[in-house]
Amino acid sequence: MEKASPGWRLGQAALSKPLFLVVGLLFLGWLLNTPPGLLGKADAVGYAVCHRIDVRSFFLGERQVPLCARCTGMYLGAVVGLAFQGVSRSRHAGTPPRRVLTLLGALVLAFGVDGLNSYLSLFSGAPQLYLPRNELRLFTGSGMGIAVSAALFPAFNQTVWRDWRPEPALPGLRQLGGIALLTAFINLLVLTQNPLLLFPLALVSAAGVLALLSMVYSMVWLMLWRAENTCASLLDLVTPLTAGTGLALLQTILLDGGRYLLTGSWDGFHLG
Repeated sequence: MEKASPGWRLGQAALSKPLFLVVGLLFLGWLLNTPPGLLGKADAVGYAVCHRIDVRSFFLGERQVPLCARCTGMYLGAVVGLAFQGVSRSRHAGTPPRRVLTLLGALVLAFGVDGLNSYLSLFSGAPQLYLPRNELRLFTGSGMGIAVSAALFPAFNQTVWRDWRPEPALPGLRQLGGIALLTAFINLLVLTQNPLLLFPLALVSAAGVLALLSMVYSMVWLMLWRAENTCASLLDLVTPLTAGTGLALLQTILLDGGRYLLTGSWDGFHLG
């Protein structure tokens, strides 16, 4: 395995301390100004990216989970997809074969159709293909999450690693099917709405929001620094990933603050 250049390591060393301080202060400020408890913090993450409409969400008893059914599925699907590819094809970054891309496109299309059909239900008398259901929102959302992970994982590898491999991370239907089956099983656990199962899965889905944003912003930082393909180990990734996490936190803080100023509440939207 190649080593990162001395210049890159020196640059990281010079930047790391002030960067860690800034990101740490951002995180502390966010912690102190968001609802208490693990679910409270997860609510604040969901508050920044999701409408959190009550009737379109699952509940832990009488408590709404941090993300709506569609977003819960999307971020759980993305987390499963990224984890599966990371374990089985850690630095692969090639384009999937056409048959895999076709199925991924179908998942995106299903997400769009169900989302539009669900949106139309907000308007009295609007035409609909079928009655929207949270179960469908969960599964079509998770399909979109799988598609997002299939695009993000190779893009991240191509941007970050010096020794990324040109073979696809999803070389065939077997691998895609494995992700789909594992995601479907997790969705079934969500549908039980058993607090012992739904509580950790709700936290994972919220953490998935920050994980995806951090990966994207880490890539942006590396491109801005003109330091693409300079990481040879996880140690080399610490600084760009910290910078990406900082931007993810900043985005969350700004969206949280803007929404709170408009609504005066940490609650989601209520229909009916």
